[in-house]
Amino acid sequence: MNNLKHATDAVCMPDEEHNWENRSAQVTPEPEHFVPVRCSTQVSLEDTDARWRTLAKSEQCYEALMDRQTVDNISCFQGNIENFLGTVKIPVGLAGPLRINGRFAQGDYAIPLATSEAALVASYHRGAQLISEAGGCDALVLDEGVGRTPGFAFRTLAECVACADWVQAHWEDLQREAASTTRYGRLTRMRSTVEGNHLYLHFDFSTADAAGQNMATIASEAAYAYILQHCPIRPHYSFIEANLSGDKKASAQSLQTVRGRRVSAEALLPAELVRKRLHTTPERMEDYWRVGTVGAVLSGTIGMQGHFANGLAALYIACGQDAACVAESAIGVTRFEVTPEGDLYATVTLPNLIVGTVGGGTSLPSQHACLEILGLAGPGNARAFAEVCAGLCLAGELSLVAALCAGHFTRAHKRLARERVAPQTGVQHG
Repeated sequence: MNNLKHATDAVCMPDEEHNWENRSAQVTPEPEHFVPVRCSTQVSLEDTDARWRTLAKSEQCYEALMDRQTVDNISCFQGNIENFLGTVKIPVGLAGPLRINGRFAQGDYAIPLATSEAALVASYHRGAQLISEAGGCDALVLDEGVGRTPGFAFRTLAECVACADWVQAHWEDLQREAASTTRYGRLTRMRSTVEGNHLYLHFDFSTADAAGQNMATIASEAAYAYILQHCPIRPHYSFIEANLSGDKKASAQSLQTVRGRRVSAEALLPAELVRKRLHTTPERMEDYWRVGTVGAVLSGTIGMQGHFANGLAALYIACGQDAACVAESAIGVTRFEVTPEGDLYATVTLPNLIVGTVGGGTSLPSQHACLEILGLAGPGNARAFAEVCAGLCLAGELSLVAALCAGHFTRAHKRLARERVAPQTGVQHG
């Protein structure tokens, strides 16, 4: 790793020019450009201003990230960020209303989407209005569970299986230890996977209205520690997470289980409405779905969908969710079929919606405001929020596929993204 000095404290390092032909050369930052910054969890104006002084950037740069609202609300960011530098403003657009006839989400929802991608809000807006005009979509939370997967390495297969048997026999003890760490989380399921002398334990937790990843991690740590302390079969080594949970990754197991909240949504769209609003036909939409499904198989895609990630990322960012979870949340299945009556049946299934309405970033001012726009801020709303996510994805799939079927896909992006006029210069972007 060159000859950089390691330190116990985290240090912010500028990018350096590396002489790759002489790996032994000493990398020495220029003194005037290198200022060590200790990693800090403190969020205060004094601490932040000190950090800005080390950057020595312009006043305009400072004000872009430390605007008046950020300064006035600086204390609310405590516990959400380290080495605080300010806030980034992302445009928020409104899609909908989207009518959802769900088990938990019932009514018309105005949906805030944070994105800088032109045409995205317009596309979801069109799909949402189409669904609402057709009477809404049905949506159901089918299952819940946020998991961690501790891993244990033994000397032999026999030891591995013996430990797995011991763990199963002490299920209630593990539940008790996990419950001691949280008022809301519960260890609801456990299964084991044996691979040679490796044992993987799948812990699944209910997490109430929180997305629950931190809750599950802390509770898993308690159960994991109990195993290490009390199990008579000692592992050679072990880890609290052994990379089998699917956390922030696209994985094939996502379609078979649940991580977060598993939700399905469906809508029945009359053929005349499809022609009027989408400028195509149910038959054409089904044809695209058929070709697109084969294309997904040929590319090795996990699941079959068009662009779940677009809507989920925009909604997650707007509403204070963990945006990195889109990597797994965007796995799912879209299906279009023509009914015997000639109408269009459309459905989506998303097995990994890591969402919550409390905790994490949901209490930050802008993100809480977006949840308020949805009418889903605070306790009691996480399942409804998950059903809204599924309905939004259904709206996006309908609009995207319709644009491809009608030959409008390129034209829409060109009109909304390429041919816009800069308000101050009058110069077109192309």
